[in-house]
Amino acid sequence: MASSPTLSKVCLSLVLFLFLSLCFSSSNAISGLNPPQSQTEKLIRSLNLFPKEVVNIIKGDLDPFVPGKIVEKNLSFLAHSIQHLAHHAGYYSLPHSKAARMFYFFFESRKSKDDPVVIWLTGGPGCGSELALFYENGPFHITNNLSLTWNDYGWDQASNILFVDQPTGTGFSYSSDDSDIRHDEVAVSNDLYDFLQEFFKARPYFVKNDFYITGESYAGHYIPALASRVNQGNKQSQGILINLKGFAIGNGFTDPAVQYQAYPDFALDNGLIRQADYDQIRKLIPECEKEAKTCETEGGQSCETAYNTCQNIFGAIVSIAGDINFYDIRKKCVGQLCYDFSNVEKLLNQQNVKRDLGVKDDLQFVSCSQTVYEAMIQDMMKNLEVGIPALLEDGIKMLVYAGEEDLICNWLGNFRWVQTMEWSGQKEFGKSPTVKFVVDGAEAGSLNSYGPLSFLKVHGAGHLVPMDQPKVALQMLTSWMGEKLTETKRNN
Repeated sequence: MASSPTLSKVCLSLVLFLFLSLCFSSSNAISGLNPPQSQTEKLIRSLNLFPKEVVNIIKGDLDPFVPGKIVEKNLSFLAHSIQHLAHHAGYYSLPHSKAARMFYFFFESRKSKDDPVVIWLTGGPGCGSELALFYENGPFHITNNLSLTWNDYGWDQASNILFVDQPTGTGFSYSSDDSDIRHDEVAVSNDLYDFLQEFFKARPYFVKNDFYITGESYAGHYIPALASRVNQGNKQSQGILINLKGFAIGNGFTDPAVQYQAYPDFALDNGLIRQADYDQIRKLIPECEKEAKTCETEGGQSCETAYNTCQNIFGAIVSIAGDINFYDIRKKCVGQLCYDFSNVEKLLNQQNVKRDLGVKDDLQFVSCSQTVYEAMIQDMMKNLEVGIPALLEDGIKMLVYAGEEDLICNWLGNFRWVQTMEWSGQKEFGKSPTVKFVVDGAEAGSLNSYGPLSFLKVHGAGHLVPMDQPKVALQMLTSWMGEKLTETKRNN
């Protein structure tokens, strides 16, 4: 297969914290299908995802680096009316690094400090958690005049919630040493585990609280890896016992080989392609499967090859479907951008805001980091489903939820990898009844559940469920954490 142009190969996704970019190979396996590469590049440039300089590598950093140290500030820039609330922002100096500092927000629950502690991980890889914070499930939304308004359905209504910029180089996280950029889930999950240890050490009150790991898109990689790392640390008494109860993946990218195969089926079912197109695109699947298996056994460059090969499937569909918003197929991609998240960069790059957050004046917030994306490119085709069965057997809950209108991390591909996952309850989950998930008396989704495993297809939502259906998303979180999602009980 001919190699892709460099720009196509390293581009980041339009919607910022989404699992993959629109990176299409310059050689098409199906003649006549030409992915809209020039349009994609314009979108990415408009979002400033290709900054002129490498961002978040700060040369000559004069601040002393103390491994394992947290430096935190109470938030004051947001509004005088909330200064009495426990809202914090800070940096954690990663101990297994030369000079890496991980940035985070922490919002205590609006209702009770005894609510669960939830960590939210944004995807990309390399996209800042601030995107979810201000556009999805954080305490606030940004208005067009860059002021903040309360989000009535912020997840701080039911939890004490952390938003973390990770891996190193993402959002406001930075280093003065290039070697601190991470390349795989082992390093990423170790950094997050170290952070959580110091976080709970600094806040012993929360150690007893239930703990949940959540996120979306490429976090379908991060979340299982972190859950496994926390579970391992707990079993081996490596530090403070983190009261891990469960993890939730929203429109995730977890098992690439299975999820790529679902693209043509989802596209045909939703009228994005015709039967003749479907028959041709299906011919690309065997090579994708082959390369994905090679990636699992050989790693390295073979995983990049697998990504480029499998991405032809998605590229062919988008080429035929035209100007749809592939994160929400109900919508057109109007103008240059399908989503406009530019206000978050405008807000966070104000010097007074950065000072209030404890961020260096010369550190530029960019929604997604090209550097981090390139560094993680060989991680993309890795199958992160493999570690999940052990977590389920230990009684740790998993919720996979997916907005039904998303193409790029569609519900069908997610449901398939959940169904085919081998664990002791696989057969029973496969036979579980599909029941209605009801919010305010109306059907908001369809649920399959057995034992610790639940899958929820969310109606009226695309890739970003908490943005498209905020009330439903909050109810989902609350019900799931409170053991109130309808489920089929396991037989003892």
